Amino acid sequence: MDFKDYYKVMGINRDSTSDEIKRAYKKLARKYHPDVNKAADAEVRFKEVGEAYAVLKDPDKRASYDQLGNDWQSGQDFNPPPDWDAGFEFKDGGSSGASQAGFSDFFDSLFGKGYSSQKPNNQHQADYKARGEDYHAKVVIDLEDAYLGATRSIVLQSPELDKQGHVVNKKRTLKIKIPKGVKEGQRIRLSGQGTPSHGGGAAGDLYLELSFNTHSIYRVVEHDVYLDLPITPWEAALGATVKVPTPLGPVDLKIVPATKSGQKLRLKARGIPAKTAGDLYVVTQIVLPPADSEAAKAIYKKMQDELDFNPRTLLGV
Repeated sequence: MDFKDYYKVMGINRDSTSDEIKRAYKKLARKYHPDVNKAADAEVRFKEVGEAYAVLKDPDKRASYDQLGNDWQSGQDFNPPPDWDAGFEFKDGGSSGASQAGFSDFFDSLFGKGYSSQKPNNQHQADYKARGEDYHAKVVIDLEDAYLGATRSIVLQSPELDKQGHVVNKKRTLKIKIPKGVKEGQRIRLSGQGTPSHGGGAAGDLYLELSFNTHSIYRVVEHDVYLDLPITPWEAALGATVKVPTPLGPVDLKIVPATKSGQKLRLKARGIPAKTAGDLYVVTQIVLPPADSEAAKAIYKKMQDELDFNPRTLLGV
C-alpha cells in the first residue's frame, strides 16, 4: 500500500487554514471534473482530490493524519503503525459529507471500519433538546490490567478549529476504571463525556475502545494468552516439571517426555479472566546449549558418535 501525501495532492501547505483547503478543493475539482476535463487521468486526479479533501476538511481526520508525521513521501510503502490513532477523540460517524466510495486502500486503512464504528444518532437532531454527539477514542492498556482490573488516568486530545481555521488539539484528563476481564477491542462507555447538548438535552457519551500494549513475552487472542517457553533438549527428551511465568505469577508445568519444539501445552483458565476464562498456551521452544567449552564440545561429540539421528530423514537426504 502506498502512502498518500494529501497536502501535496491539494497543492497546499501543512499549516493551511480550513478556508485555504476549501478554496484549493474548489479550484482542483473544477480543473479535473470529468465533465469538463477530457484528459486521460482527469477522473483519477478528481478522485484523488476528493479523497484528500475528505480528510483535510475534517478536523478529526486531519489531526489523525497529521499524527503520522512529515517524513512520509507519496508512493512510499506504508502500513499504519500499531495504535497510531490512540488517545484521539472522534465524533460519531467521522464523515466528511463527501462520498467515500472508490477511495484508496490507504484511506480505508486509516479511516475505514475501525475509525468510527457507529453512525450519528440524528433522529433527534431537529428536536430542540437534541442529545449531544457521542465521542469515540482508542486507549492502550497493559495486559495485566485485564487480569486484575485497574484505575488509570488517560489524556485524550480532541481536534477542533481555532478562529483562523487551524486544527488545534484540546486536551483533557480522565480517570477511568478498567474492569477485570476486558479483552482487545472491547469498549467502555463513559456516560455524559461526549459533546454537550446545545438545546438543553443530555450530553453525548464517550466510548473508549481498548487495545493492549505489545507485551514482551505474551501474545493475546481474545481471552487466550500465548507464551513461547524455552526448554532444554533433555527436558524435551526426558520430561520435566518447569516453572512457567503467567501474568499472575509463576506456576509449575509438566513437560512430558518426547516433547517437540513448537508443541502447544494448555494451562486451563490461566488466560484473561472472564465468565468463561481464557486459557494460557505454552508453546515449547527447544534451545540448544552453546558448544563454548571443551566439556560442552565433548558432549556434542559423544552424541554425534553414539546417536543414530538424522533430522533430515523426511527430506530424503
